Amino acid sequence: MTDRSAPPPLICSSCDGFAFVAITLGGRDRHGHLRTITAHCPACNGLGTIHPPRTREGAHA
Repeated sequence: MTDRSAPPPLICSSCDGFAFVAITLGGRDRHGHLRTITAHCPACNGLGTIHPPRTREGAHA
């Protein structure tokens, strides 16, 4: 009997699984905190994984 579960998602090749990062803008605010912004990977939309392309059963390549 074949296994019909979905294959596990693949790690995004663009961000290597680090889907979003905090980037410092330099300097600190008046409370001493670093000023940062968050950047998301555009290839995986901030998930860190991509789903492999689906192939239909019985489809010919």
